Amino acid sequence: MNQIHRLVGYSIPAGFLLLALWALVAFVRNRNPGGAFWNLLAVLQVVIAIQFVVGSVMFLSGGRAGPTDPLGFLHYFYGAFFPAAVLLYTHRRAQSERWRQIPWAAFGLAAFVNFGLTARALMTGLGLG
Repeated sequence: MNQIHRLVGYSIPAGFLLLALWALVAFVRNRNPGGAFWNLLAVLQVVIAIQFVVGSVMFLSGGRAGPTDPLGFLHYFYGAFFPAAVLLYTHRRAQSERWRQIPWAAFGLAAFVNFGLTARALMTGLGLG
């Protein structure tokens, strides 16, 4: 289970980076990114939920993130709490008048933030500080 958590842990920041770059290209081209953009966002949200469940099982069975790092507990905030909060906030804000015409841009910004958060979760989980 540890290997699955690690492998998926690498794919989540990569997926968020791809989503952020996709939104940036769409913004520069002044075009809607299309349905595949939303599909990738949906997949990332499901994968984060699965990763959370796998990580919770590992935690409850005695596994700990960055066991030699005194700040290893930050792994749980960077990898689960903060990305979920960013996505929930973005879902609410994307419905507002300001973002109604380009909700994908709001999710592009959220993807960039979540790229940084999940990359940091990966670093703390691997004990890289």
